[in-house]
Amino acid sequence: MDLESGVGLNSVKKKESWKTVMILAYQSLGVVYGEISTSPLYVYRNTFAEDIGHTESNEEIYGLLSLVFWTLTLVPLVKYAFIVLKADDNGEGGTFALYSLLCRHARVGLMPNCQLEDEKLSMYKDHSYGVAPEKGFGHMLKSLLEKHKVLQQILLVLALIGTCMVIGVGVLKPPLSVFSAMSGLELSISKEHHRYVEVPATCLILTGLFALQHYGTHRVGFLFAPIVITWLLCISSIGIYNIYYWNPHVYRALSPYYAFQFFRKTQTGGWMALGGILLCITGSEAMFVDLGHFSQLSIKIAFTIVVYPCLILAYMGQAAYFSRHHDIEQEYQFGFYVSVPGLAVVSVMLITTCLMSLVIVLCWHRNVLLALGFVLLFGTIEALFFSASIVKFFEGAWIPIALAFVLITIMYIWHYGTLKKYEFDVQNKVSINWLLSLGPSLGFVRVRGIGLVHTELVSGIPAIFSHFVTNLPAFHQVLVFLCIKHVPLPHVRPEERFLVGCVGPRGNRIYRCIVRYGYCDVHKDDVEFEKDVVFSIAEFIRKGTTSNEAEVVEKDDDKMIVVGTCTNPSFISEHNHNDHDVKEVKELKSPMLNQPKKRVKFVLPESPKFDDKGAMEELMEAREAGVTYIIGHSYMRAKQGSNMLKKIVISLGYEFLRRNSRAPSYVVNVPHASTLEVGIQYQV
Repeated sequence: MDLESGVGLNSVKKKESWKTVMILAYQSLGVVYGEISTSPLYVYRNTFAEDIGHTESNEEIYGLLSLVFWTLTLVPLVKYAFIVLKADDNGEGGTFALYSLLCRHARVGLMPNCQLEDEKLSMYKDHSYGVAPEKGFGHMLKSLLEKHKVLQQILLVLALIGTCMVIGVGVLKPPLSVFSAMSGLELSISKEHHRYVEVPATCLILTGLFALQHYGTHRVGFLFAPIVITWLLCISSIGIYNIYYWNPHVYRALSPYYAFQFFRKTQTGGWMALGGILLCITGSEAMFVDLGHFSQLSIKIAFTIVVYPCLILAYMGQAAYFSRHHDIEQEYQFGFYVSVPGLAVVSVMLITTCLMSLVIVLCWHRNVLLALGFVLLFGTIEALFFSASIVKFFEGAWIPIALAFVLITIMYIWHYGTLKKYEFDVQNKVSINWLLSLGPSLGFVRVRGIGLVHTELVSGIPAIFSHFVTNLPAFHQVLVFLCIKHVPLPHVRPEERFLVGCVGPRGNRIYRCIVRYGYCDVHKDDVEFEKDVVFSIAEFIRKGTTSNEAEVVEKDDDKMIVVGTCTNPSFISEHNHNDHDVKEVKELKSPMLNQPKKRVKFVLPESPKFDDKGAMEELMEAREAGVTYIIGHSYMRAKQGSNMLKKIVISLGYEFLRRNSRAPSYVVNVPHASTLEVGIQYQV
């Protein structure tokens, strides 16, 4: 399987043909627009449930149609399709993508492991909007956010709330959407019996839907797109018929005049009815959240050409029909469905609006008036919906809110504990001079092989290693401090993944390897990962001795030289036992327990293009001797004198999460025979 298939996704999308765009647009109809396309089933029904009368003048139904039209036009069409979709993070969308953009254009990330070399990644910044001016409101806002930790905490909490709200709503959306669609059986089955059909049929459909998900977005999109298209064509055709047959002049209700008249007449009832109107745009946030599966243009085409006009015609047709039928009884209400999304959905939209205004100023370098206009227009609309939905809290809206609160608590505890652990590592790290000064007194012994010391530090020697060597004064002939680091990017290109430096004098054969991943990248298995680490160090040896390609980007006690490396250096040949030109073949044990032993030999050219041939030969010799993973087995405890909340968060919450969360794949797959665990206790 190609684990790097998504790395060049953004560059591919920029060059996509119209055929590709139309295929993606077709697929998006089956994935993105399923929920918003079914909204005509319950919008008017639930709106009239809020004690809204239906008089002969039709002012109520015309006012509701006007509200639906302008809500659909302003929020999903103008806000999402034409503005928010442009704020993608190298092809990825969602609340976290907006936060990632802000972290790259302003130093608002709370983890203190940023490096200057990270900013040189090809996908780190989008230069299409030019360079940020050194003066002006944008520069002042950037400085303000970078200076105050409280503001950075607020941004993080907003991102967590938006992400967790999407998860909370996503847990309930599938069953409620399918259940609302199945409720149409009440028209053909008696009220006493349809309840016994709805729930089993809903469970059966949901089981089938979730069973199909493992086939991937590509196949699911192709499968459900015809269903959604057929549905949209049917409701739009019925809408055209109702408009023509019942009220051809219903188009007049699209004027905002009828919306203002509706509020003037209904007052409090009209404000309460906004909770039902909100249902017409539930699912519109999926246009931005699911952006990573498609592209901006494909989602925009699908919505503007197919979904939007079909929905408008459907709502107009319903209004035309209701304008000539005033005696329809609405006995069966979807009260639970109305209350659940009524608050969580609009909260996500409000957070997107707030973060988007910062993106306009800090990332796009636009005038602050444009950002203010964006907030005032869409923030006011969504604030009205929010105020009307909050009264539904005790009627069912508390369920996704409570679920989101649990997720936020878990995420924030994990972030807080990780931050404190990193701060402890920074405060207790040791210098290479300290390590070398202990050599004569402890009598260090260098054993054959490569030792990979896992650490989260990007500079300095971790305290866990000093604890190891003071108790066992021996380490491997090639020592590598390995740091797995996540940068605020969806993907990191393979040729930019590794940063390698030399810790101390080159003759000590001690290196630092920082492996950078984006938040959408997939970690490789241990065999390939191990090989890439060795190749990256070999590339560092070549670049550091034969050319000026190595660039000093960080200079501290370690005097670290960092280079970007390729995963397959051309100056190293890898041969298997079938090659006749390899005179010496040694047996190399595979780290995988259940895999057969692999016979392999790394061969150097006869005339290498570098001077430090000894370092390269020693690296290859150590690689054949085997690799040992030195992993910390840590315990987190709050310091004595800490308040009770900190003790609960660190000693109980974070420790529970750390022990029950999944370890990195390269650690999980390493057999016990190749692992050394060093215990250490953190007091933060």
